[in-house]
Amino acid sequence: MYQRRNTQPQGYGRQSRGRSGGIKIMLIIGLLYAGYALVKYYSTSQINPITGEKQHISLTTEEEIAIGLQSTPAMVQQHGGLHPDERMQVYVKKVGQKLLRTNLAVESDYQYDFHLLRDPNVINAFALPGGQVFITEALFSKFETEDQLAGVIGHEIGHVIHRHGAERMAKMELTQGLTMAAVLGAGDPSAGQMAQYVGNLVNMKYGREQELESDEIGVVLAIQAGYDPYAMLGVMDILEKSAGPNRQPELMSTHPSPDNRREKITETIEAYHKLNPQ
Repeated sequence: MYQRRNTQPQGYGRQSRGRSGGIKIMLIIGLLYAGYALVKYYSTSQINPITGEKQHISLTTEEEIAIGLQSTPAMVQQHGGLHPDERMQVYVKKVGQKLLRTNLAVESDYQYDFHLLRDPNVINAFALPGGQVFITEALFSKFETEDQLAGVIGHEIGHVIHRHGAERMAKMELTQGLTMAAVLGAGDPSAGQMAQYVGNLVNMKYGREQELESDEIGVVLAIQAGYDPYAMLGVMDILEKSAGPNRQPELMSTHPSPDNRREKITETIEAYHKLNPQ
């Protein structure tokens, strides 16, 4: 009987099948991990009581306040401490409290406080989840009017009202989960790096949308508190000049371009006056 000689090296078929089986297992694990991250994100949602929007957030209001209070000392230390001029601190708090007495802000259950930071170099203002609002001396010193200060503080209150901090935490957790799923599924760290790059671009766009939402809230708060909302256009001039000629393209930035923000601010002011004619 003719017998066909097996020219394949001994064990080659088993090794190939074993390697293929391992790849399939890792791919399945990656898909399961991605599915878990997506289900966790999309199954957790709350309705914002002020804006009425549905948000994918797992934190409660109390947890947001706790996170903000716990993070405040580190933020203060990072920017050189609080500004030593008590009169300036009182002034910033006074403007913040005036904005909080408006119709929109009184609906918020957050624990607000307003801080002027000593940092003379970094032009910035930011808000932590739960209501802690900060502005650096570097930015504060650029203002020409109280209306500009009110616009910036109103913008930061807008971040709190929109629960942007909690939203971004949930979004980042989803991005990290999908990145890990890509690494597990591909078995290649470079795949994870690419997924992380794409995820960062998504989160940047997400951040730009948040900035425009906060500008809208800032406009409404300024108008209701009796401030000139057009002063926010002057703030855009300050930010544009501080960025200089080497400002990053909008696609690579967490903030919209000043021109886009000016356009949206103007549209919001005009829309508000149309709905609330005096």
